[in-house]
Amino acid sequence: MFSWIVLFQIVVIAAIVLFVYRTFVENTSSEKIVRGLFGLAVLWIVSFVLTWAHLDLLGRFFHWVALFLSLSLVVVFQPELRKFMALLGNAQGWTRLFRRGGVATKNTASLDAICTAVEYMSAKHTGALIVFPSSLDESAIDKKGIKIDAEITSELLLTIFFNKTPLHDGAVIIENNRVAYAGGILPLSQNNLNWKYGTRHRAALGLSEVSSATVLVVSEESGDISIAEKGKFTKYDDVKKLRAKLEKVMNK
Repeated sequence: MFSWIVLFQIVVIAAIVLFVYRTFVENTSSEKIVRGLFGLAVLWIVSFVLTWAHLDLLGRFFHWVALFLSLSLVVVFQPELRKFMALLGNAQGWTRLFRRGGVATKNTASLDAICTAVEYMSAKHTGALIVFPSSLDESAIDKKGIKIDAEITSELLLTIFFNKTPLHDGAVIIENNRVAYAGGILPLSQNNLNWKYGTRHRAALGLSEVSSATVLVVSEESGDISIAEKGKFTKYDDVKKLRAKLEKVMNK
């Protein structure tokens, strides 16, 4: 029987689903999975309703269609489902997420170091790839690379991305306002990109498509500074605007 308690529970469930969707799924490649699951749910509901209405032939037809599509979904979205299951198993990330609270402490020194290094690398056409992941994005990164766990300094970033060092082609991963890893390998985007975008840009876009991470790229060819988020690039010609953006990213 319908009651205000039932309505309250429905509203709470809808709010939780909407929060998870907008925080972790929206504008990523995982959004396709959610749409597919929603479509399957509709098919299953239709099959049950038709059977309940004694339209057995139509009910069985929709039942088998939904069953076939359910099996197909597992095959088609196998990479995304694997990352999703790894995300659910990332207990440490979930713990950090729910323990996070209050006002984040601004780390001006780290922000200054990143902006100084990025501006210099842009002027010298030195390629760079810097990842700012959230607590739950770790499972989307193919390989984190070499553990560094060092204070963020412009000298360290310039050394890592100097084109004669072994780690310069990989990604630097920033965690807790520290250089956590260097030489990381990111999932490459399968989208058709403009010819001017190389492997770094494809890696930055690829990670942003499957996670909520923010990825900064400095182009070796043009020196352009771009940020990839939710499967899209934004170019930054103004250092002040770049600093403002990174401040939000590092203190969220």
